[in-house]
Amino acid sequence: MTPLLSFLNVSKRCLDGGREVLVLDRVSLEIDRGASVGVYGARRSGKSTLLRMAAGIALPDSGTVRFEGRDLAQMSAGERGRLLREAIAFMSVNDWSANPGETVVDHVATALGSEGLTMREARRRALGVLDQVGVGASGAQETTTSLSMTERTRVMLARALAREPRLLVLDEPAQMPSLGDRDRFYKLLRSATEQRSMALLVASEEMSALQGFSVLMSIADGELCSTMEQGSVVSLPNLRRARAERLG
Repeated sequence: MTPLLSFLNVSKRCLDGGREVLVLDRVSLEIDRGASVGVYGARRSGKSTLLRMAAGIALPDSGTVRFEGRDLAQMSAGERGRLLREAIAFMSVNDWSANPGETVVDHVATALGSEGLTMREARRRALGVLDQVGVGASGAQETTTSLSMTERTRVMLARALAREPRLLVLDEPAQMPSLGDRDRFYKLLRSATEQRSMALLVASEEMSALQGFSVLMSIADGELCSTMEQGSVVSLPNLRRARAERLG
């Protein structure tokens, strides 16, 4: 079976202070439909770049990234944009943006512009997803400018889930003031994606946040260095390869 997402010998270089640095070094991995995959790494380990390439936002300098068998680098910019709207959802709390005075329900509903829904239908779907992530009917009518960090993160998740993507990619999604809020968010995230048979790829600097994922990977200096499935760790110093399969 063709994996949902695959990397084959992917490398990426970026400029840092005027000098070129290797951000990803010959990374290979496969993620199957329905898998929940956590990527653990310190700052500047390469995990954010890996996620942006998984979402088609950035392209590799060498190697191949495929989504459902299609090479992302061979797609036009328009095709990759359509993929991000229809099949892949990318979420980073640093990318929060909302129109001033916009209500929460309208903020989520406007993400459905490419779905062919009327605004009434889009709002109905938005309300259902907001309720699932813990934002009730009264909270849905609040303005986006009044949201706390925890509430904003839940609204961003609802906006991503409402589009019903096949792959949800999240970069440090739960930067919250308390461990309780963080743990509740991750539990909610896993439950919501499992109900939809949606593949999940999440990066975090905190390994404890990723407990409960079917697969954990660690990344350092641009290399995938280990993978863990159901509690057993396998080192990958030579193959630099990890396979993430849905665990039954």
